[in-house]
Amino acid sequence: MPETPSLADSSVEHDDDDLLQFLDGPEHHDDEAADLGRQPWRILIVDDDADVHKATELAMQGLLVEGQPLAFLHANSAAAARTMLASEPDLAVVLLDVVMESEDAGLQLVRFIRDELRLRAVRIVLRTGQPGYAPEIETVQAYDINDYKTKSELTRTRLYTVLTAAIRSYRQIRALETNRKGLELIVEASTELSRLRGLHRFAEGVVTQLCALLGILPEGLVCAQVSGDTEDQARIVAAAGQYSGLINAPLGGVQVQRVRKLLERCLVEKRSIYDEGTCMYFGLSNGRAMAALVDVGRPLDGLDQQLLQAFCSNIVVGFENVVLYGQLLDHAYNDQLLHLPNRTRFIELLEQNLKKPEGITLALIDLDDFAEINDAFGHRFGDQVLRAVVVRLADQLGFNTSMARVSADAFGLLGPEDLVNADSIHAAFAEPFIVAGERLQLSATTGLVRLAESSSVGSELLLDAQIALKRAKQQHRGSSQYFSSAMGVDARERFKLLKGLRASFEEKRLFVVYQPQVDLPTGRPIAAEALLRWRTAEGQFVPPDQFIPLAEQSGLIVSIGEFVLRSSLHQLRRLLDQGHSDFRIAVNISMAQFRHPEFITTLCSALADAGVSGNSLELEITESMAMEDIDMVLRVLAEIRNTGATVAIDDFGTGFSSLSQLRQLQVERLKIDRAFVREAQNSSAGSTIAQMVVNLGCGLGMRVIAEGIETEEQRQQLLALGCHEGQGYLFARPMPAEDLERWLMEKRPASA
Repeated sequence: MPETPSLADSSVEHDDDDLLQFLDGPEHHDDEAADLGRQPWRILIVDDDADVHKATELAMQGLLVEGQPLAFLHANSAAAARTMLASEPDLAVVLLDVVMESEDAGLQLVRFIRDELRLRAVRIVLRTGQPGYAPEIETVQAYDINDYKTKSELTRTRLYTVLTAAIRSYRQIRALETNRKGLELIVEASTELSRLRGLHRFAEGVVTQLCALLGILPEGLVCAQVSGDTEDQARIVAAAGQYSGLINAPLGGVQVQRVRKLLERCLVEKRSIYDEGTCMYFGLSNGRAMAALVDVGRPLDGLDQQLLQAFCSNIVVGFENVVLYGQLLDHAYNDQLLHLPNRTRFIELLEQNLKKPEGITLALIDLDDFAEINDAFGHRFGDQVLRAVVVRLADQLGFNTSMARVSADAFGLLGPEDLVNADSIHAAFAEPFIVAGERLQLSATTGLVRLAESSSVGSELLLDAQIALKRAKQQHRGSSQYFSSAMGVDARERFKLLKGLRASFEEKRLFVVYQPQVDLPTGRPIAAEALLRWRTAEGQFVPPDQFIPLAEQSGLIVSIGEFVLRSSLHQLRRLLDQGHSDFRIAVNISMAQFRHPEFITTLCSALADAGVSGNSLELEITESMAMEDIDMVLRVLAEIRNTGATVAIDDFGTGFSSLSQLRQLQVERLKIDRAFVREAQNSSAGSTIAQMVVNLGCGLGMRVIAEGIETEEQRQQLLALGCHEGQGYLFARPMPAEDLERWLMEKRPASA
């Protein structure tokens, strides 16, 4: 190897010293600097000449760069340097000889540092005693190096200049890397924390991520300030390490004075604190605030503080979201008026109790006539009534029961059978309630389910209780009923039937048939009653007495009724066009249709669409409908007559109408129920009722029609009583529209 000039013997030129002054001059490592205990810049010398190692370290002895001393590591070959680089962290500069084991050993080591070890921050200064082996410009262009110098150039001053520039560059790159890593940690922390549900979990994550950001083990706690009004409202919501025992403790109860004071100061001053420790402030909306204390164990420099401040700004949004999420959960699972679990939460409680159902009873308590209380006294008073009921139930049944508000005026109770039973619930309503100074006697109807006797789960249990409650309401208000499997089967079959009815109506499997009505003396066809039929997808017929009540209870009857009305009127139009000019169609109207505010509009629209006048239409209503709300009935009947349609009272004799009411109605027909027609043959009572209906109708100027006539004997008896019209199997069964048309053609007189 060529001999390398000794750095100690190199001449020091004044121009070089002037340059050093320009670069802030050499900083001497005096006693004050030593006392600071600052970490040195670590510099690796890679050279196969031992004298170069000694000369370099001697020349830089006692100098400071950026206020920190220099520490040298040594490798006498590129191979040794590889080993050292792989194990030694935080190297600031590598002083590297180009030519060692081979002519390009230094350049290959550069590739190893950049490409394999991926060390981007460490600065590389190439030194060579044989510059011809690696031209300076080409080398700088081809390799990521900081500087390229010949050994003869590097006097003590110039070497210090090169190292100062390299270390400053290293520091800047490391700062950028730290910033980038910090930002990555913040983004990662925010993403991770956003998955945590609940304030405690989120706050715990904040402590963990803060400590990770600072490179320390999790040691810290988060204090939640609920509203910022009083210290007592601040509690520890998350803690780690030595503080883990403080979770849920009030801040005022924290025994470690340094911790308590620092958290209190952070919340009072509403800012992050770094001088007495590290305590981060998170200002939330509506006066809420959070403070997080972490044990760093060292003063934080400006860069750390900036990173933590950025973290805080980002995490505030997370805290806001968690608080909002908590509020949404509260609204999702709790009743806001009574501060009880709601239906959703109560179903979860039912699921939990099913694990050990023995001796546990579910009660569904429905306040009787609560809607009337609201109407009479207002909703605010109604809310007070509900609160009074909650207090009474809690007092009477104790806190071993779970209570929930499952609907507007219904409560769910769950608890031991000796507490939750029909007698104890009835006793809770025995005494009057005092509400807003008013003495109020309340009653409640209850459906109960013994969990051990039911095979239902979750919401099905509540449905069982609802079934039992409905059965209790059929008895009398204030009663109770326990659920049985037979009830469940019946209710579920009815529900299944209703579901099938809805589907069949949508899929047009409901259709209308027509049963002729005749002039009783002559047998001449004068009308037909429209009757609804349901044939399932499997081709089976469902009896009307099974599905019509379901349609009425569910409200589906309004849509179905309009379908029957329109179908019947279109069929009437066909019959009129075929020459049956004096023929009418009778259509049954349900109470739901009759009460519907759009009923008359629908009726007029159906008549207009079919192109027929109301004179050929008769609407049949039941006696019970006619007597329910006489004022409303009279008003609607008047509107019906304005269309030209007539009205008949169906099943007359089964209700309790008075003569004066019947006179007010001024309907055109009375229809004798089939039960009285059958009894008329053998029962004097039946005959008397049939006779009474005929006499009443004739006396009020009405026509009387009997349904369910099946024999000639019945016909003759009704004729003898003075009945005008008849309907039944004796004349014709219900038939599809096309069969009705053929039947009418057959019955038409030959002269016609």
